[in-house]
This record gives sequence, C-alpha cells and structure tokens, in this order.
Amino acid sequence: MQNDLPIRKIIHVDMDAFYASVAQMDNPELKGKPIAVGGGGKRGVISAASYEARKFGVKSAMSGRLAEKLCPELIFVRTDFERYSEISKRIRKIFYDYTDLVEPLSLDEAYLDVTENKIGLPSATLIAQKIRQRIFDEVGLTASAGISINKFVAKIASDYNKPNGQKTVNPEDVLQFLEDLDIRKFYGVGKVTAEKMYQKGIFTGKDLKSKSADYLEKNFGKSGRSYYHIVRGIHNSKVKPNRIRKSLAAERTFRENLSSEIFMLEKLRQIAEEVSKRLDKSKVAGKTITLKIKYSDFTLQTRSKTLPYYVSEKAIVLETAKDLLYQDKLNNSVRLLGISLSNLNTDPKKSKPSEKEKKSVSVQLKFDF
Repeated sequence: MQNDLPIRKIIHVDMDAFYASVAQMDNPELKGKPIAVGGGGKRGVISAASYEARKFGVKSAMSGRLAEKLCPELIFVRTDFERYSEISKRIRKIFYDYTDLVEPLSLDEAYLDVTENKIGLPSATLIAQKIRQRIFDEVGLTASAGISINKFVAKIASDYNKPNGQKTVNPEDVLQFLEDLDIRKFYGVGKVTAEKMYQKGIFTGKDLKSKSADYLEKNFGKSGRSYYHIVRGIHNSKVKPNRIRKSLAAERTFRENLSSEIFMLEKLRQIAEEVSKRLDKSKVAGKTITLKIKYSDFTLQTRSKTLPYYVSEKAIVLETAKDLLYQDKLNNSVRLLGISLSNLNTDPKKSKPSEKEKKSVSVQLKFDF
C-alpha cells in the first residue's frame, strides 16, 4: 500500500435488519416470521425487511404490492422512528465506552476508530466482538462488524458475514482482498457505474487496478481518481465524531392521489409537526424551508424559501410550507409531500428566533389565517 500514514484500526458496526429486528424484539410473535417495515397499503414503499422476508426477494425501497406478491405471508408493521432513535442512543453509549472517535452514519451503523481505545486492548477484532456481545446482552439485537485499516475496507467487510458476524481484513491482506472483490461490492459503485465498468472489461478489483488514474478519471469523472486510490488500499478519510447534519426532513406518501391544495393542508400540518419534533430533538433549527412535491407521474418538484432567522416552530414551518404550496399551480395530482429544513444552525443558543422576530411572525400568522 502506497500510504505513508500510520495504520489505523477501524471498525464498522452495522445493525442487522435494524428496523425489522426492533419490531420483532418488541413483539415476540413476529420472531421468525417474514415482516416488512412500512409498505402497507397499495401505495406504500418498504423501509426495511426481516431476513425471513429477504429470502423471498423482499427488500427496502420495494413497493408493498410487489413484496406481497413475492411473499404472500408477509406481515407489514408501521415505522416507529422514536423507538429506533431510543435504541440507537443506547447502542452508541456502548460505542463510547471504547472510544470517543465514533462517526454515526445513520441510526443503525457507525465507524469507530479504536487505534487508541479506552480499554487499552490492542486487538480491534476483540473489541468488535466485545461491542457486538454487549449490544446483544444489553439491547437484545444482533450486529455485524467489519474491521480493517480504513473506513472503506471496514464497511465492505461488515457485509461479509451478516447477520450476527464479523470479518477482519488485516493490513497484509488488504490488497489481495480488494483485488479479489467483485466490482459491484465496491462501496460507492452503483448499478449504472458497475454496468459501465463491465462494458470496459472491469469486473474485479484486479481489473480496476490495471487501469491508470488518467483512464479512470477520463471514463468515470472525479470518482475515477478515487477508485484508483481505493483499490490500492489508500483511503485516508478519518473517523469524524462531529458530523454536522445538513438538513432534516419528513414526508408522506398518500394512499390516493390528491388533486386540490385544500386537501393537502391537513397532510402538511402532520408533516410540519413531525419536522418540528425532529428539530427539537436534535436541538437545531433552520433558515431554508423546502417543500417537496412528487406528482402522480413520479416527476419531482421542490420549492424553497430562506427566512432571515432560524426557526423550528411548527406554526412557522407550516405557514412557510403553505406559502410554497400556493406559490404556483400544481402540475398534476400529487402522491407525496415533504418538508425539509436546511441551512441549519447547530448552536442551540442561536437556533431560535428572537422575541422581536417571534412577535413579528405571530402577527403575520394571524393575518394569514
């Protein structure tokens, strides 16, 4: 490996079918049965599937209708993000017993740098085993882990022995591991890119490694140079414990298409309330409010407005979203609405509007109603 930086010990922990596993843990009657989180109704889209359901080909982002065809005995359960968040916090507390260098990627996965750790154990493999055992003993869920010299290899490795397993790729094995890897398993290589690579005779990491940096950049843009380094085991991105959230959102897909703005107002109230709750829990606020509209023909439109101050209150979020809804005529009937806040301020002291601003806004809202 052409890398002068000291070798780090990185663990990628990934919970096994997290949403579905939480549902099975909370409802023992669902254990061992094929379940899908979300996806109920003729318009629903699945958020997660249990391993029992995955055997039938059921997977996330699949329509509930198709999933039911693949698995007639499939059981649909509702999403419960408050519960997932609660469980996620308990799992992260376990991580922090071993290192402060924890980079959460989502509610169910994170990177840990244990090069120097709180228990003084030199083996990252043993630390991963201890973490997984504690998650099982204290939370009741299984997790898988990948262990290696950088985030890229660790993430790929965590998928090898799922569920409830782990894989270590030692420093001396990294190059061979990457050369033998199917190009589709390279994190960041999507379906379209993989097909393009196939057309150019790139099927494995070894094939990728045979191409020059100029060739890869010419054919795959900026990502090409990244592929050139990654396949040589060079990926120096550090575990970043203070990842800054850039936006926060909530959305709803409707059972029936909505054709009138009036019918959408109640839906917007529900979405605004959910966004406001998430903002308060995260102790952030935002200036830019964006309304997401997906039409019945699946075309997508966004409308945004930036306020002169940070907000998190439901009333302000809702009124701004309503303004955006009425801003222009709808192109078609609507199947989905979403509200997001960006341009966030992560300083709680500055995340709220001043009393003067609140008064100004409240007067405006009275006139709007």
